Amino acid sequence: MTNSEARRRYAEVFHDLEVLIQDHIEMASAGTPQLSRLCQLVPSVGVFFTKLPLEKAYYIEDERRSISKRRLVAPSFNDIRLILNTAQILQLATNFHSARHQHEKLQLVTFDGDITLYDDGTNLDPDSPLLPYLLQLLEKGLYIGIVTAAGYKEPEKYYGRLAGLIDGIKTSTELTDAQRENLLVMGGEANYLYRYQNDAGMLVTVPRDQWVLDTMNGWDEDDIKSVLDYAESGLNNYIEKLSVQAIVIRKERGVGIVAKPGHKLIREQLEELVLRIDRNLRQYPPAQKINWCAFNGGSDVWVDIGDKSLGVRALQQFLRVNDGKDIKAASTLHVGDQFSSIGANDYASRTAATTAWISSPMETKNLLVDLNNYLENTANY
Repeated sequence: MTNSEARRRYAEVFHDLEVLIQDHIEMASAGTPQLSRLCQLVPSVGVFFTKLPLEKAYYIEDERRSISKRRLVAPSFNDIRLILNTAQILQLATNFHSARHQHEKLQLVTFDGDITLYDDGTNLDPDSPLLPYLLQLLEKGLYIGIVTAAGYKEPEKYYGRLAGLIDGIKTSTELTDAQRENLLVMGGEANYLYRYQNDAGMLVTVPRDQWVLDTMNGWDEDDIKSVLDYAESGLNNYIEKLSVQAIVIRKERGVGIVAKPGHKLIREQLEELVLRIDRNLRQYPPAQKINWCAFNGGSDVWVDIGDKSLGVRALQQFLRVNDGKDIKAASTLHVGDQFSSIGANDYASRTAATTAWISSPMETKNLLVDLNNYLENTANY
């Protein structure tokens, strides 16, 4: 089979998938998603908040990854993941220019922290290659939200993690005062909200009553304490049973394990720990009354109260009420590295926003380059 023939056949497959997704969207709009052909083929299929131009995205990624020119390596999971990412940002850019209603246009881009904006355990420093492209999003009037598992009650601690971005916003000659204040940080999944404030020149705390969701307000503090106590006890038990060289850390809204000094937790230990604690919490009655997430952070394991779907929704609600922006799932993009169904804390965001699954800060940078280019001129793509 020639390269051109392989390219054409792959494109036909993605075209057919694109049609299936559009049919599913139309059926869902009519209130009968279960009747779509896609739902019949994949009963567990979720919600699509926008169309996905998969054929066009395939052609773009084929030029970069030589998918159709390969003969011994079939299209891989990473190929498909990046095609889906490209299709999503292409459609968001198209809607940005052509959608009639504000809630259909991209307004909010949220990011995970570790592995997404910076390498695990490091920070977003002034020399980060992502900074110019993050600032470009702000210059376009978009909001940036950092939705991270890192839970600090003091905004100063987030400066240590995000100093490059915060200083870049503060010193930028291109941003207006209003655009500078479009940076928000949601910490501890969905527990602490901070916003950049011009007068202070730094992140400031947003009072909880200004952003907390009604669902979260209804949680009983006794249930929250019981869940954290149960998780802490379980983690201590697993450390002993599995002979793991780790210690347990308890926070106000989370509990986790980290390696002891001089030791490192291997992937298999982390996976075993997160699977055990996730399974047991699902069967624990108080944990069935609230939202929580158990996840493998790459070098540690944590159980947090809340999850990123609530974190993203809380940002959307705050911006609707405080800034008067009609922001919904179709006008939000969440970028993260953890989208596996178990032990991954970005997974929950799929119910609150469109998503892009990346595997490194460099992939995030490439995504931002494309997104900014598409937002500036979709006619060339």
